[in-house]
Amino acid sequence: MMSRTVSQPRAAARRAPIDHGRWVPALFVAPVALYLLVFQGYPLVQEFLLSVTSTSLLSPGQQTYVGLDNYRELVFDPEFHQVLRVTAVYTLVCVVASIGLGLLAALLLDGTFRGRGIARALVTIPWAAPPVAAALIFVWMFNAQYGLFSHLAQFLGFAEGGVNWLDEPSFALPAILITTVWQIFPFSSVVILAALQGVPSELREAAVIDGADRLSIFRAVTWPTIRPSVALLTLLITVWSLRRFDVIWLMTQGGPLGETNTLVIDLYRRAFVYLDLGRAAAVGIIGLVVAILVTLVYFWLSTRAEKAAGKR
Repeated sequence: MMSRTVSQPRAAARRAPIDHGRWVPALFVAPVALYLLVFQGYPLVQEFLLSVTSTSLLSPGQQTYVGLDNYRELVFDPEFHQVLRVTAVYTLVCVVASIGLGLLAALLLDGTFRGRGIARALVTIPWAAPPVAAALIFVWMFNAQYGLFSHLAQFLGFAEGGVNWLDEPSFALPAILITTVWQIFPFSSVVILAALQGVPSELREAAVIDGADRLSIFRAVTWPTIRPSVALLTLLITVWSLRRFDVIWLMTQGGPLGETNTLVIDLYRRAFVYLDLGRAAAVGIIGLVVAILVTLVYFWLSTRAEKAAGKR
């Protein structure tokens, strides 16, 4: 009798099903982790190893270990300081202008008016345009002889003759920024417009009944709802601006006098013009560190905002 009662729990234990559910998340994550390890992690390790060597593009197999000399020379290089300055200005203006115009366009498109669907479709056209095509079109528009912006500057009295936008150091970066913001602000407007759909209409109506004006409604009702989307949008546009190459290279190739020479353009120049792969890899690692720092700041601010909201 005793042996029968003891054997029953053992048999039940043997028949107990194995919990396979805990391995399901790992199975879904494994392909992505493997992809990142092979196509992102390994190239980054190779880039760092290349950055501590002196390597020419003409003989990439002949590498001389130089330690941190490439980074040291970049830190004390005045031209690289200008590259960082141009990159910072370009990124900051792209973020502020594209999100500002996107927010304005989204608020206008969120209203009720005839042809709203057509207007929303038209706004997305610059974002849908290929960057190469957009760059070539704006090169023509900035032409000193027959460009639209040159004639506009003459009409407004800013210049007597044609303005050579892309060859003038003081006008080249603004021309690049106009092109870039024109192309990316529709993405901001679409994202913010989607976020505006989540604003409760009851809160808006209650604020109107209480006598609040539009600015007060935006600050108290609309902004808290769309702020997470705007924060994520800021991160995305910042990273995209740090790595943008096609528009800048096609329009100015980093000139004139380095006034549009960003990190990505400088990397390309050092690798394929000056044939210095080691120094170019060091520039790439510095750009990666900048992007990581921006991401960490974003997550720190997001966590701080969530804690502040939780205390309320």
